[in-house]
Amino acid sequence: MQILIADRQGITRAGLMFLCHEAGYEYRYTDDKTELIDALRADGDAIVILDYTLFDIGDAAELHILNQRFPQASWVLFSEDLSVDFVRMTAAGNNRFSVLLKESPLEEIREGLAEVAKGRRYICRRMTEMLLTPTQTTQEENRLTPTETEILRDIALGLTTREIAEKRYSSFHTVNTHRKNIFRKIGVNNVHEATRYALRAGLVDSAEYYI
Repeated sequence: MQILIADRQGITRAGLMFLCHEAGYEYRYTDDKTELIDALRADGDAIVILDYTLFDIGDAAELHILNQRFPQASWVLFSEDLSVDFVRMTAAGNNRFSVLLKESPLEEIREGLAEVAKGRRYICRRMTEMLLTPTQTTQEENRLTPTETEILRDIALGLTTREIAEKRYSSFHTVNTHRKNIFRKIGVNNVHEATRYALRAGLVDSAEYYI
């Protein structure tokens, strides 16, 4: 059994490598989706530890496509911020997806990896609580923060994630995480839809957009 680490956060990657080494698991790091797919072609029943917010996988639908292409692979969604809706779209009814949060205690992370290695699905306690809590979607919960509003405006004006990061003196991964959160909150899947939303919301006027 091999573990594929798909996480671009250096400190997290180092920690996962340590845990894999400690438990005697064979592991390797994949830098992007192409490397991940190549690794799964070579070892279709690998365990993928994926930080969705820091990797170049677009949405839940793309994850399901990968799951269909590699049905023997197991997926551990491992992130600081996974929405309940996203977990329901990926893990509900599919025992190939497990969930751990980066805020989970170390022993729980060890326990989760051990369970997945045995072929069992694992949902961490915090996410289980969130899934069992009745949903109360409010306008306030879905409202963009001032930072997210500014980034959405830049996206609509055609700036790339890297250009926005340079403009804001932020890291690429920080802006990319904001981008994913924005898309989730406003219910869009790509830049074209996000731009239309920004135009409708008056964040960018037509004259500015078509310059």
